[in-house]
Amino acid sequence: MKKYLILLVSLFVILSSSIAKPINPPDEGMWLPFLLTNNYEEMKALGLKLTPEDIYNVNKSSLKDAIIIFGGGCTGEMVSPDGLILTNHHCGFGQIQSHSTVEHDYLKNGFWAKSRDQELPNEGLSVKFLISIEDVTDDVLDGIDEGTTEYDRDSIIRKNSKEIEGEANADNHYLTEVKSFFAGNNYYLFLYEEFTDVRLVGAPPTSIGKFGADTDNWMWPRHTGDFSMFRVYCAPDGNPADYSEENVPYHPKHFLPISLKPKKKGDFSMIMGNPGTTERYLTSYGINLALKHKNPSIVDIRTVKLELMKEDMDACEKVRIMYATKYAHTANYWKYFQGQSRGLKRLHVYDKKLALEKDFQKWFSKSDKNIQKYGNVMSDYQEAYKVLSKYEVPSNYFFEAIYRGAEFITLANSYRGLYKLLTADEVAEGRLERYVNYYKSNLDKHFKDYNFETDKKIFGAMMKMYFENVDKEFHPEIYSYIMKKFDGNFDEYAEYVFDKSIFVSKERILEFLENPKAKTIKKDPGFNVMKQFVDVYISILDKSKVAKVQKAKADRLFIDGLMKMKKDKKFYPDANFTMRVTYGTVQDYYPSDAVHYNYYTTMKGIIEKEDPTDDEFIVSPKLKELYDNKDFGEYGVTDEAGNKVMKVCFLTDHDITGGNSGSPVLDGEGNLTGIAFDGNWEAMSGDIAFEPELQRTINVDIRYVLFVIDKFAGAKNLIDEMKIIRPEKKKEEKKELEEVVE
Repeated sequence: MKKYLILLVSLFVILSSSIAKPINPPDEGMWLPFLLTNNYEEMKALGLKLTPEDIYNVNKSSLKDAIIIFGGGCTGEMVSPDGLILTNHHCGFGQIQSHSTVEHDYLKNGFWAKSRDQELPNEGLSVKFLISIEDVTDDVLDGIDEGTTEYDRDSIIRKNSKEIEGEANADNHYLTEVKSFFAGNNYYLFLYEEFTDVRLVGAPPTSIGKFGADTDNWMWPRHTGDFSMFRVYCAPDGNPADYSEENVPYHPKHFLPISLKPKKKGDFSMIMGNPGTTERYLTSYGINLALKHKNPSIVDIRTVKLELMKEDMDACEKVRIMYATKYAHTANYWKYFQGQSRGLKRLHVYDKKLALEKDFQKWFSKSDKNIQKYGNVMSDYQEAYKVLSKYEVPSNYFFEAIYRGAEFITLANSYRGLYKLLTADEVAEGRLERYVNYYKSNLDKHFKDYNFETDKKIFGAMMKMYFENVDKEFHPEIYSYIMKKFDGNFDEYAEYVFDKSIFVSKERILEFLENPKAKTIKKDPGFNVMKQFVDVYISILDKSKVAKVQKAKADRLFIDGLMKMKKDKKFYPDANFTMRVTYGTVQDYYPSDAVHYNYYTTMKGIIEKEDPTDDEFIVSPKLKELYDNKDFGEYGVTDEAGNKVMKVCFLTDHDITGGNSGSPVLDGEGNLTGIAFDGNWEAMSGDIAFEPELQRTINVDIRYVLFVIDKFAGAKNLIDEMKIIRPEKKKEEKKELEEVVE
């Protein structure tokens, strides 16, 4: 009885403390790491144990030195002193796919280098380390005053930015970039060090790394082990170098320790990464454009492209591997734009933006000075969007259906430079030879993952969609020819183009490059259709130029005015693929009435979702064996019934977007606890409007990552080179008890 009373008292104390402690709302914002002093007290109150200098420091090692830009659109983190990288499986998907064949299908079976000589090089893949950020606003805007026209302003900014970048890397090998913030109100200089020898180290099979695939994409609950591993190599002196057998693993200034400590609701959590693009200051006019024109057109086009790819992928293993990356990239934002439209409508974002704009007008109307500066902002928006709305659908159809539709169109477009050279009056000696060699060197890469029949079907379907959904004002002349010669049969026209064009065949192009003639390109039907569409798009750009300039000015003034109107509010700039910090806590959520989602998932959900007839929900026999035997090693936890469970994913209330894929999820001491990989369906409008009650980040638990590496793959060599922080047994039991009580 005495033991029973003690247990009751203990439970009461834990419960009382959790009730008494208020749950802080999630913090909106993607904050520049060198300006975190403005947020520090709030972060510390939530549980941060580090100083701002521990997070960002130019003069000594800090967290920023462990965070990388991975490839062209993801984030990664250093997790060992020997250059080991963790990022998402979907971020490394293209490299995994490029090494895969029917005989060695790393997508299906996974890949693990048990020694460093087995690690695979990746042509074209690089990682960038942030060296420093500097405010250069005054220097960039030097020479601009209130009388400067928008066109002159743009010219001055480009000139000044180029000079600043040139001075910054005059005596070093760093990459430099001046980036605009707050729509041109501020400018910062970023210095990066780029490494081009990045090798594939490990990747789980897609049945783990992409479990749930398109069905579960953007959804919770999630059971996806979305991670892959790479390693950075450098020259023996530590400097960046292209791939060489003499290169050695890079030793980063900082790498992230990995924590196995249990997580509970309300724990402080922080993400550092490189969010791609947000539009938090988008107006009601922009919302209207997205809902009526942009999103529906993109979704419609991608729906057809996905259906055609999937049809051929299901019919042939070779095509499945070839088109795996293309399909995944197309599907990701196909679903995203559907969710964004749903979220914008459901959360009444248009009405909220309209209310903000009315407040803005009331504010500036109280001052003659403000009327002079901001008085035309909303009318400029109205005029600009009236023009832009007209061109949105044809622009989307050009990019999505034509330029990014059939792949031979993109290839044909790349030969415009050669055509110009062949038609020139004079050509410098050796220049043509250099062009030809360049084109030859890129053929293998293009045709490695190219299927003639699939591309032909896509071309015919996209030509038809453009014809049926784009106003005739934007139809190139080729449609008159198709109507007359092929009686409007786009499949027959596709057959004709693919029978005659050199750009659909590696052999045809090689034959042409042996004796390149201008007339060959000029009469090529593939080149002609490409050129006609490009010409139409160029005319669209020309006709919408004034409206875009007008909108850009309105954006700059609107944001400037908002910051003056709300002086007490902390403003953050839109994401633009530069390093940001976002912070909050581990959290559950209520997506709709009477529905509650827990903040973590376990392997039990993997088994419950298993469907051997569906590629998206296949479970590896080895994974099932580990689950059945509860063989989770040190990575599993004990639930309230005394059973061992393996946690897979967890939720935080961070403010992230595309580009944050692969970002480290950190605890208050800067230890790695997970890898961010997705947002949630109910808050897909988050790039435009942050919704604190709904917006969640989906992360793969670092313990599941280590479990897969260790117990599933047997790659103990990788576990051994990481610094793993293990909790004390008594503290772990207390944490788990707190989870049970909550």
